[in-house]
Amino acid sequence: MQISVQLYSVREALARDFPGTMQRLADLGLTIAEPFHLVEHQHELAQAAQRTGITYPSAHQSFLGDVDFAPMLRAAGDLGVTHLIDPFWNPEDWKRADKVRSLARRMNERAEQAADAGITVGYHNHHFELASQLEGRSALELFAGELDERVVLEVDTYWAVVGGADITALLGALGDRVRLVHLKDGDLAEDPAGQLPLGEGRMPLEQTLSAARAAAYGVIEFDAYAGDIFEGIAASRAHLRQLQQRPEPAGI
Repeated sequence: MQISVQLYSVREALARDFPGTMQRLADLGLTIAEPFHLVEHQHELAQAAQRTGITYPSAHQSFLGDVDFAPMLRAAGDLGVTHLIDPFWNPEDWKRADKVRSLARRMNERAEQAADAGITVGYHNHHFELASQLEGRSALELFAGELDERVVLEVDTYWAVVGGADITALLGALGDRVRLVHLKDGDLAEDPAGQLPLGEGRMPLEQTLSAARAAAYGVIEFDAYAGDIFEGIAASRAHLRQLQQRPEPAGI
């Protein structure tokens, strides 16, 4: 699993100084980042990639609504993005099975459109897709069961647990469709103010990593953090690298 960072974590710093913020991430040893608002930030991202060598194999962009998808695919292609992830959909729609199936059909249409551009599309969850239970399973699992095989999932492991999921069971049920995971820690409250660097909160991180073996990218993210965000990212990266270097227990 390669380590990335979701740039939403440093959104305030980016707004003040985009080039300087990207350089600080590179100075921490990060070589991969996951942008948000890909189209809006395309020019700055391209310049940052040239200066720092940071690449963007995945990116967030809202595309499931009634929007022009073509510019998004062009931006993704120009920046080397191979996994374009929609980060959010209306929580109310996850409470109804017919709405979830309709959303899956929309995602399948986007997957077909993206395939010609060599781009894979996917969805990133919050807590409400897991808190909603439909037909004996979570709304996210219902959604996954309706998806074309070309669609991937980026499981936000923290928000999945906040939503009531057993994260190892969920990752096992979703299987190889989970190609990316968001990794964060904290007090597991819906208020993101309690988020902490990896290893300092209540998330079962070792079990999560073991269950997420199909994921190519582990994306560090803070929705909020009371401390210095760059120090938090550095601590999270160091802890994650330490766990990755541990030998697996015999029999696993």
